[in-house]
Amino acid sequence: MKRHILSRKWHRHVAILVALPFLVILVTGIPLQLRKQLPWVQPPTVKGSGKEPTVSFDAILAAVTAVPEAEVQSWADIGRADVRPKDGVVKVQCKNRYEVQVDFRTGAVLQTEYRRNDWLVSIHEGELFGEWVKYYVFLPAAVLLLTVWATGVHLWLLPKWVKWRRKKA
Repeated sequence: MKRHILSRKWHRHVAILVALPFLVILVTGIPLQLRKQLPWVQPPTVKGSGKEPTVSFDAILAAVTAVPEAEVQSWADIGRADVRPKDGVVKVQCKNRYEVQVDFRTGAVLQTEYRRNDWLVSIHEGELFGEWVKYYVFLPAAVLLLTVWATGVHLWLLPKWVKWRRKKA
């Protein structure tokens, strides 16, 4: 079978196989790309009152514990704490996906918002559907998408190459 016919068949059939995983990656990738501009995805950073931290981590934990939406009883309920000296704030990300921003000079809670960033990343990478989906659906889809790209380039270049050879001869 000729190479261009095989390339066209591969291109069509493989494109169908990767369509759904690729759609999931595209639909979640767009808001992730714009997460700093979309407060729905990631809450904007609120500026604190100073650049030097004066409150202890115990005071930060106490401030976060006072926020009912955060559902924090101890450090075990916190996923991570992101200290931002430039902004004068500590962004505490709770395990229930709420983000509490605490002024690290006064210890006051500046903002409490739901954070969808990590949830979107887990869908984007296929982890939300299970570890096996990540490695046995999304990874092969990525490799197959690379072949769709390669066959597409081949199909795009082929007529140009044929035209160039005819012109040369």
